[in-house]
Amino acid sequence: MPAILDLALRPEERHNDSLLRQKAAQQTGLRPDQIAHIEILKSSLDARSREPVFRLRVAVYGPTSVFSPEPALLGGFVPVDGRKGRVIIVGAGPAGYFAALELLEQGILPIVLDRGKDAQTRRRDLRAIQQFGEVNPHSNYCFGEGGAGTYSDGKLYTRSAKRGDLRKALRLLVEHGAKSDILTEAHPHIGSNKLPGVVQNIRETILHYGGEVHFGQLVTDFILNDGRITGVVSQDVSPENTGASTREWPADAVILATGHSARDIYRLLHARGIRIEAKPFALGVRVEHPQSLVDGVQYRQSPRNEHLPAASYSLVCQVQERGVFSFCMCPGGLIVPAATAPGEIVTNGMSMSRRDSPFANSGVVVAVEPEDLMNWKKHGVFAHLEFQAAVERRMFEAGDGSQKAPALRLPDFVSGRLSADLPASSYIPGLFPAPLHEMLPPFIYKRLRDGLAQFGKMMRGYYTSEAVVVGTESRTSSPVRIPRNPDTLMHPEVVGLYPCGEGAGYAGGILSAAMDGQRVAQGVYSFLK
Repeated sequence: MPAILDLALRPEERHNDSLLRQKAAQQTGLRPDQIAHIEILKSSLDARSREPVFRLRVAVYGPTSVFSPEPALLGGFVPVDGRKGRVIIVGAGPAGYFAALELLEQGILPIVLDRGKDAQTRRRDLRAIQQFGEVNPHSNYCFGEGGAGTYSDGKLYTRSAKRGDLRKALRLLVEHGAKSDILTEAHPHIGSNKLPGVVQNIRETILHYGGEVHFGQLVTDFILNDGRITGVVSQDVSPENTGASTREWPADAVILATGHSARDIYRLLHARGIRIEAKPFALGVRVEHPQSLVDGVQYRQSPRNEHLPAASYSLVCQVQERGVFSFCMCPGGLIVPAATAPGEIVTNGMSMSRRDSPFANSGVVVAVEPEDLMNWKKHGVFAHLEFQAAVERRMFEAGDGSQKAPALRLPDFVSGRLSADLPASSYIPGLFPAPLHEMLPPFIYKRLRDGLAQFGKMMRGYYTSEAVVVGTESRTSSPVRIPRNPDTLMHPEVVGLYPCGEGAGYAGGILSAAMDGQRVAQGVYSFLK
């Protein structure tokens, strides 16, 4: 059996294999040359002490112990032909793609339909948003291969590990091109420059084993027979198609994995009499600081040690019985325009794998509960969605018709005054001073104002005029839930319909969505076998 050790390494020692071997030898009593293998089980950065250190848990294999690497998961896959069932998956994000992989493993044919484009082609539409303010409603930061996560950072940290097989999801990412470090890091991250390649490799696996992936397919209707879904209807919205051609896709089951921004799917469900529910969500702003400032606060050194990653933070407080919290923190990252339709301003954050931008940004949002939206009750199950959309439109209408975003320096936002100018920002479309304190709904603004003031007391240096507050961070999660039976994972009123992932209200990030996709696929397998 290997010896399990806990080691502390200085930043410059973290990736020194020779030194790691020496430290392991000192604790085990072995000579360095007697150590056959060192397996890193867990790695985390501890910045609480005066000098940051990496804490590793390792398994040390001596001369009498044998290390056996885990066999590749893909080694157990075999081609499928549809005889065990055909399943339509609506959405090629992490929930949809991981559901497809799980179905393949069970011998079931997955057919993935996505309204957007493949990850490579999708880049052109992201450039059009960034540089020209042109929003393609079918291909943007939210819609297209890989979903919102593909070009929105690639963070893999999740608090939902008990909802599914976390290690299996991570291993599949590694087998499709992600660095093996994500298996051991406490806060794993792939990066928006690396994740598209991983996503495309997953598509190639789906195709290789007999599955199908079709882009430019906007689902416009469900095929329902006696309380059971037997397929979907899609419209071809790919650029090369100039007509209005539609196609029926028969299936034994349908997995809805459309992400948190597919508002048309919610309306389609409602129109077809399929129950949906309003769901609490969160809404707020993006706050951006110079990364050097965050490094100095967190590491107590400036500039930071070159062997340390860009520092991050996580802040939360209670204001008037509502949580105000940082969300999707992107160290060394960029603020990006995440609108999914013309006429709205939506912001999100992303980081490349090196996290080497001079800026750090995070969503700062406040929980929105049903009692906050009594004036929106006339919209029924769409009350939260309509409120969300109205805030996004108001941000757009304050500008010049482009994707420039309204913003204030942090102290001006808290004080409720207009900024004379704005600091430099990573947001490519540009920022303009605007009275966010008047544009945000009062109950949102007042809680954000007090929450940000508290954050300034909790994190020294946070409250600074070098920080900019940008409107708006509104797509933290879906404002609608599609109900499902907790045991079968099937919609309680439609046989064969499986709500899945963020869009259905059961996930909140790449990994939690991927694991939910796996769970739902297992539910489909139990239904079809």
